[in-house]
Amino acid sequence: MCGRYSLEVSKEGLTERYNLEKITFDYQEREDIFPATVAVAPIILPDTGLAFLEWGFTPQFAKRPLINARAETILEKPTFGKAFRTMRCLIPATAFYEWEKGEEKKIKRRITVTNQMIFSIAGICDYFLDEEGREQLKYSLITTEANDQMKQIHHRMPVILRPEDESEYLNKEQEPEKVHQLLKPSELKLVII
Repeated sequence: MCGRYSLEVSKEGLTERYNLEKITFDYQEREDIFPATVAVAPIILPDTGLAFLEWGFTPQFAKRPLINARAETILEKPTFGKAFRTMRCLIPATAFYEWEKGEEKKIKRRITVTNQMIFSIAGICDYFLDEEGREQLKYSLITTEANDQMKQIHHRMPVILRPEDESEYLNKEQEPEKVHQLLKPSELKLVII
């Protein structure tokens, strides 16, 4: 499970990395992005580019927001399958966090990708009704089994896309089953602090 990540990069760094229009609205670098925050986070959508959304799907049956979707079952689950087929997104990050079991307490580990200031976590978006009955677009990130580096800390990790796979991931014309093949443990070298 991935329940926290960071995006510590300037507006200019974000626009350059994703070839975006100039960001004209309020944007702040954030060391900790997690679902309990009221603030929204920047997400890259295929048609509109940058959007600021809340993290966590909120279907009526859920007792709390669904922040992660499992790559292995994403096409089978009604809550996530439609979103994966129709509304994939990129979640820009500079690090993600996981807690390693220590002898006496859990240790918070910060994980980054070598030679990538900003990397993309595979995400999905969908619309949900808020308390006033208005539709709100929200996102969830996709996790997969841990790669060899992450196994020492946790059995799951976010799907980190290679930069060269990002456009295929966002391509709405691409067959979902083919895009699904990108949802695997990262082969990129990680730095764990």
